[in-house]
Amino acid sequence: MSLLIDIGSTYFKASADGEITQWFRDFDRPIHDDLMDKCGELIARYSPEEIQVCSSANGGLSTLIVGLSDSFSLRYAVNTAFNSGINIIDTVLLPRIEEAAPPAETVDVVILVGGIDGVGGVFDERVVRFLERTGYQNIVYVGSDADREFLKENIPHLVILDNIITDRLKMNEKPLKNYLTDLYQADIMGKEEIKRLYAVTANQIYPTPYVVNRALPRIGEKLDVADPFIVIDIGGATTDIHYSRDLVTDNIVAEGGYDRLVFKKLGVYKSRESLVHTARQNEFVFELLGHLGVTENILDERNETATRVLMQLAIFLVLYKVSRHHADYVELALEKLNAIVLTGGVTKVLNDQEAEQIIRFFYKKLLHFHEIPEIVIDRNYEVWTFGMIELCSPQTEQPSP
Repeated sequence: MSLLIDIGSTYFKASADGEITQWFRDFDRPIHDDLMDKCGELIARYSPEEIQVCSSANGGLSTLIVGLSDSFSLRYAVNTAFNSGINIIDTVLLPRIEEAAPPAETVDVVILVGGIDGVGGVFDERVVRFLERTGYQNIVYVGSDADREFLKENIPHLVILDNIITDRLKMNEKPLKNYLTDLYQADIMGKEEIKRLYAVTANQIYPTPYVVNRALPRIGEKLDVADPFIVIDIGGATTDIHYSRDLVTDNIVAEGGYDRLVFKKLGVYKSRESLVHTARQNEFVFELLGHLGVTENILDERNETATRVLMQLAIFLVLYKVSRHHADYVELALEKLNAIVLTGGVTKVLNDQEAEQIIRFFYKKLLHFHEIPEIVIDRNYEVWTFGMIELCSPQTEQPSP
């Protein structure tokens, strides 16, 4: 017997005995106080050992990647960062670093990558000068072993891991992926509001995107979907996409059958302004708004209609960002999809027709397809519970997220 709790940026969700209850959060109150007020009686029925908690309330981490080349260094690091739930603020190529402007905001982690082992002189004083002008909380190096001493001597608090590029030019993603996911977990645990939740549970608190990804191998047992499929989780702080590695067209060999991307700036409530900004920059959005029967003014409004449109835009933009029209992200073979599963806050806002309308526009306009995948809407927002049950299973080994 266990109680499953998800702390979202907009809703609290609790699952007990197969029944899911949801509460809209009070943003003026601390998370722990609001949670106990809304479902304290339910929590009191369980011991801390019986309560499992996950959270997406922090919205994810940001990174800047400095790499030697687009073909290997940046491509490998970008892929690993996205699939670890990290949001990429910018990428900088070493040959152009003297012309590059540091990010205006402080980033959570800088990733340095480049060169196969044995090749030295990849990094020099140029990168040191650039980093002196860059605000960051953590920095990690996953490049050539020949440059480790120089970087260690010149960059304070540098974390050095195994090279992400093997001598066969294959990707060795595990060390960096573990570091980034541990950093993500530490960020959640480091939030004072999240720390207080350890008064509720005696178990580790997991990031919700990690939990949802754990559900994918067995999701067909719960929902009527067939491989290949993707899960789009649209919430208040982030929009996440979970996908089968079979859909990846970049020929990168990675561990595990499923990966995820976390888009920190595509949330509908907490990240609303950045979602609107991203929409305004997209070349297809104005035509899309006309297709939906609204004008650009809807982006400045704050009402029920505007929220529905923003949810539809989030679906469109996340599909756009993993399509062949947007080379900076992992490209998925969307034309091969059998199903698109929608979960998260979007299921509370859009009806079936509104979801189909936006996906049909994307497939017709960008992919030139008249047929679209099956759309499955997780109305009860159950997907995260499948992953939590998997994590809680006694016979399932629980690795670090």
